[in-house]
Amino acid sequence: MLTLDKVYHAAFVLKDVARKTDLIAAPRMSDEVKLYLKTENLQVTGSFKLRGAYYKISQLSEEERSKGVIACSAGNHAQGVALAATRMGIKSVVCMPDGAPIMKVESTKRLGAQVELVKGTYDDAHDRAVELQKETGMTFIHPYDDEQVIAGQGTIGLEILEQLPDVEAVIVPVGGGGLIAGVAFAIKSLRPDVKVYGVQAAGAASMFNAFRDQAYETLDTVDTFADGIAVKTPGEITYEMVTKYVDDIYTVSEDEIAAAILSLMENQKLVAEGAGATPVAAALFGHLPIQGKKTVCLVSGGNIDVNILSRVITRGLVMSGRKVNLMIALEDKPGQLTRVSEIISGHGANVVSVQYDLADPNMAITSCFLKLGLETRDAAQIQEIKKTLTAEGFKLVSERV
Repeated sequence: MLTLDKVYHAAFVLKDVARKTDLIAAPRMSDEVKLYLKTENLQVTGSFKLRGAYYKISQLSEEERSKGVIACSAGNHAQGVALAATRMGIKSVVCMPDGAPIMKVESTKRLGAQVELVKGTYDDAHDRAVELQKETGMTFIHPYDDEQVIAGQGTIGLEILEQLPDVEAVIVPVGGGGLIAGVAFAIKSLRPDVKVYGVQAAGAASMFNAFRDQAYETLDTVDTFADGIAVKTPGEITYEMVTKYVDDIYTVSEDEIAAAILSLMENQKLVAEGAGATPVAAALFGHLPIQGKKTVCLVSGGNIDVNILSRVITRGLVMSGRKVNLMIALEDKPGQLTRVSEIISGHGANVVSVQYDLADPNMAITSCFLKLGLETRDAAQIQEIKKTLTAEGFKLVSERV
């Protein structure tokens, strides 16, 4: 049984290992919520996972240490295990899905672990790790379904209560459930009045479904760029703890996650990975009953693959009304483009790309399609531009992202 004493013991063990990450106010991000950010993206390995992995490994016997440890991870737990094992002079092997971000794979190797890439998802990497554990006798360090790992993650809850004693709500990302189980246990044990909410990507809503249906279940597939929470099957221990200590779980879309990453970068100068941005997405897009409440969003990690960062930013710009593509049907005669440009500039928007299409078989021979890429202020400005264009007789064929 997990106890509060064990969480406090984990905090003691971790005091010289894991950073006590800052809790910062974020007033620019929301007018409706008193938002604070728990910046675990600035943790030693760029993620909270170090806490649970280090505490678990620190509690191994000498015999267990001599055989080494094995783990499975999409990247963040891998780095935590690698760092912890290397510091204690223990051999570590980590199975990672072959689609894991290159940065996370290379960081895990650099921290001293032997990495085996497994074709498929996190769950496939888990199965391979279990197979190797049976062959080698190494100790399996589960990324979430382990009481000592959960205790390590629970130290974040202790820090939040110390840093913001009058906190009213805490929003936590959910994959397998280790983070929210630990945080919720710690907070509810000390302050049962504080609301604890979980957030999952809609494309990987295993714990959301289990919480809603009150039944443990496994997804057939997961589909999200938030690789840190792309888990088909939640933990058994974590599921029981979530049903007991968590107030509710919500989901957010890929577009909402992208917009949250962009908002964190612009307003707080913080880089978050998809999983780490899900609490912010839930807060910004009004998914939770937190209006006017002092609310902490747990930004769980910042290890985003730079290869997809530009695409995420573009999607975030579209989602927040900062970028849009319009296609307008024009009569092929002089002056049309000039008038369209005047309307757009008159509304304060900026044209960044222009393309004429004279060959589309769906238009009249005497017409053309004008495709425009615009930089805009917000969604309201886009609607103003469209309204004016329509009022002046221009036909909007489509709005595309």
